[in-house]
Amino acid sequence: MTSTAEFLAATIRSVAGPEAAPRPDQERAVTELVDHGRRVLVVQATGWGKSAVYWGATAALRSRGAGPTLVVSPLLALMRDQIAAAERAGLHAATINSTNIEEWDEVLASLAAGTIDVLLISPERLSNPRFAERLPQLLARTGMLVIDEAHCVSDWGFDFRPDYQRLTRTLLQLAPGTPVLATTATANARVTEDVAAQLGEATVTLRGSLARASLRLAVVPGLSPLERYAWVAEAVGQLPGSGIVYALTVAEAERVTGFLQAQGLDVAAYTGKTENRTELEDRLRDNQVKALVATSALGMGYDKPDLAFCVHLGSPASPVAYYQQVGRAGRALDNAIAVLVPSDADERIWEYFATAGIPDPEQVDRVLEVLAREGGLDESGHQLAVSESAISTATGIRPGRLATQLKILAVDGAVERVRGGWAASGQPWHFDEQKWSSLQKVRATEADLMRRYAHGEGCLMQFLQQALDDPDPRPCGRCSVCDGHLPPPGARPSEDLVVTARQHFRGLDSIVEPRKLWPSRLEGVRGKIGPIIAEGRAIAFADDPAWSDVLARLWVDDQEAPPEILQAAVATLRRWAPHWQRPTAVVPMPSRRYPRLVGSVADHLAQVGHLPVVEALRVSGPPPSDEAASGVRVSQLLERTGVVDGVELNGPVLLVDDTIRTRWTATVAAHLLSTAGAGPVLPFAIHQLP
Repeated sequence: MTSTAEFLAATIRSVAGPEAAPRPDQERAVTELVDHGRRVLVVQATGWGKSAVYWGATAALRSRGAGPTLVVSPLLALMRDQIAAAERAGLHAATINSTNIEEWDEVLASLAAGTIDVLLISPERLSNPRFAERLPQLLARTGMLVIDEAHCVSDWGFDFRPDYQRLTRTLLQLAPGTPVLATTATANARVTEDVAAQLGEATVTLRGSLARASLRLAVVPGLSPLERYAWVAEAVGQLPGSGIVYALTVAEAERVTGFLQAQGLDVAAYTGKTENRTELEDRLRDNQVKALVATSALGMGYDKPDLAFCVHLGSPASPVAYYQQVGRAGRALDNAIAVLVPSDADERIWEYFATAGIPDPEQVDRVLEVLAREGGLDESGHQLAVSESAISTATGIRPGRLATQLKILAVDGAVERVRGGWAASGQPWHFDEQKWSSLQKVRATEADLMRRYAHGEGCLMQFLQQALDDPDPRPCGRCSVCDGHLPPPGARPSEDLVVTARQHFRGLDSIVEPRKLWPSRLEGVRGKIGPIIAEGRAIAFADDPAWSDVLARLWVDDQEAPPEILQAAVATLRRWAPHWQRPTAVVPMPSRRYPRLVGSVADHLAQVGHLPVVEALRVSGPPPSDEAASGVRVSQLLERTGVVDGVELNGPVLLVDDTIRTRWTATVAAHLLSTAGAGPVLPFAIHQLP
């Protein structure tokens, strides 16, 4: 009979070459899983061979008649790579996820027939009520459970996902006697202890050094927004091999991609909104593209051993998150570059993401009240579901914020996902002040660590090791702090390229897409919005690098627009002109905060375009809250906005405002102006906010 160690050795040779041999902790992990049926947590650096542990354990368990291994994996990109790795290890792997619905029946039939060794599923699949109904039967046949990227189940993990934690807890409860392997490359001591506690008291934890000898870390501080873009363009053009340029937001990734492409670089954007992600992953893997400009959507699990560089345009919120992303590079190279180019805007983004994941007690009370009022049981005793859109409308909580609140409530057992939406579980909920206060302090500490890393306070690799509680931190001798050298183009990009960057970004328009449908359950408006409002334009979008310094001064107090804003407004309208119906008038949106600014822009555009300025709108009361859901916002706007008596319009009008975010202010204004003869309304703003 083949021993457990022999199965592991054969697996490693098949995936890493005939000379490869198991590491001691790999042997220990597989032995604990297969021979003793224990739960094991493995915290090891990227490239150490964590996947070899579950492939080797799976091969040994299957040889003894055990059922298939169930792998819970948080990213589709990670799944695709793991399926390929399993095949190399001689195992038949399959996946059930949102992109292969047509294959589900075939996969489940193969599972029942015993021809699949490994099934990979996402947390989202497990939260699907119809799929969840099959879980007990599926887990009854499971030989081993693997929780990949296990830091996601910890409140303290940099990438904590409430639904992932809730569902892995469910799996552990449904499979109490099944061997469990949890793996991650990015867990400090606090996260490691938390994950081990969730797995159970008898969990075997195997943790090794997280140092990466092949990585050469560097920080390029003190650059202006435009200098940062120019630096990245020069660097990508000179760095050898292919790599990843990381950005903090989708908008930033798309913006960087456009600039790099304009400089003749072969790059593509990769975000959660990208439809051809598989194709782009393959192109990067085959060195058919110089770089992917990516958000964290391209991170955990992406496997390209010869990835030559990672450039971060902006700092992640914690050293752990940063280590996870740079860990993509240099897995099979002697030298790989990982450069951080920090931004002054980073901390605002950190704050946004940090607060988004903490429940608001007042909002939670509203959600539970709605579920209690509109949920319950029907005449047949079946649970009545309330959809997220209905909850959002009833509570006034914006959809994105609401989705996060519901996931947290589900972890705490106060609500549950059912067919058609959500229902209250009947269990009481209370705000755990100590827990969330402690989490905020941890996030603040992590942010401070990242701030210090960006300032180059000591050896960069040692700094990351200490941040991850590595048992053996030591100076690397090769980072930009240790040896004083930066990769090309050095401390500053060429001034000519900075000028090029300014011209490029100031020549771009921010398109304002019109709203299509009115929110449901509103009096006076319903259904399709129709042709009353057309596509609009804005000078700048989000933290636009070409305008950040100007916008920072602009919002300090109300003043007439500076010449560069007026010039940019005219230039934007000239580029827009071939795509619109020429307006017959300019209508300033009444601004509570910046009436002089809006008025000066409207007057200037009217003068240049030889158009009349018509003060057609009036507002009263406070503006809607930033947290208001669409239905609440529109209802309040309809109540507080009106057309000035006696105003008559004839044809298209240009509606000028200071900022645009939700687009509902412009939409309600268009609805009202249409009653005075306007149409379509062309929204124009200085700044479009995300």
